[in-house]
Amino acid sequence: MSEITVLGAGSWGTALAMVLADNKHNVRLWSHRKEQVEEINSKHTNDLYLPDVKLPASIIGYDSLEESLIGIDTILMAVPTSAVREVLRKLVSFVDRPLTIIHASKGMEPGTFKRISEMIAEEVPEHLLSAIVVLSGPSHAEEVSCRQITTVTSSSTSIKAAEAVQDLFINKHFRVYTNPDVVGVEIGGALKNIVALGAGISDGLGYGDNTKAALMTRGLAEIARLGTHMGANPMTFSGLTGIGDLIATCTSKHSRNWRAGNMLGQGHKLDEVLDNMGMVVEGVRTTKAVYQFASTNNVSMPITTAIYKILFENESPKEIVDELMTRMRTHEMEDLRDFASRS
Repeated sequence: MSEITVLGAGSWGTALAMVLADNKHNVRLWSHRKEQVEEINSKHTNDLYLPDVKLPASIIGYDSLEESLIGIDTILMAVPTSAVREVLRKLVSFVDRPLTIIHASKGMEPGTFKRISEMIAEEVPEHLLSAIVVLSGPSHAEEVSCRQITTVTSSSTSIKAAEAVQDLFINKHFRVYTNPDVVGVEIGGALKNIVALGAGISDGLGYGDNTKAALMTRGLAEIARLGTHMGANPMTFSGLTGIGDLIATCTSKHSRNWRAGNMLGQGHKLDEVLDNMGMVVEGVRTTKAVYQFASTNNVSMPITTAIYKILFENESPKEIVDELMTRMRTHEMEDLRDFASRS
């Protein structure tokens, strides 16, 4: 039985805290909102993020980051990508032992195009860092909290660390596989949010399954193109953190990115959509980061470019979709030959 601190009491952090508690670990769940922590501790609920879900009593809420870290050597980060560096900078002043840092967020940093594991490595001094592990895959918090069968991937450059995290989380509802391809796992988890925005836009415009299938398939090729450019194993994108996560995020009512895209497709503006969502839509920030990187490095990302124009250049979703469909014709197997040559 371990003592683990989960940083971030949103839907995903809370659901993963429940998995750990189900496995008989003692869980500290940190939030910067005092009223949320009081609800977790007094009512064992987190209704803003997971309504009608009862939390195990072994999950204890903390609003003090310092107190939540006392005596801890394993933490799980489930904060928005935009808050990762801020939380880490506060964290390092409170710890006095090497940490295993598991992160379960999915995004990229605009400007630097850093993956989250790279951000962690930059912000946490070596003497305070035992291992970095990525936990990613097709997993909606709403379903995990109801103990529906879910499969995810634990990824680290240290197979020992990846397997240790596998052991922490695995149970009959929550199956964990290991994968050493950290780059591929993080890229797949982040970029599927861009494609999910596109899937939502397509649905909002009234297009059908044929259109969405085309978008998802070509979106996967785009994810793999960028991933292999960055050194990922192309096979990773045929697994849980590639096609698996893409299917879940592009087709589910639980997906924030799909819902945001759906509103955009119906004619709502980005600011209105984000205000209405009330939660972070990681695909928006990731679109900006990936567009910047692809433009600088001459990587062909037509779907990402299209979504960027809708989000940040106020282009018409209908016109952008039409533009995508009339692109210069190409051969589907060109991407496959390119991936094979890299592998």
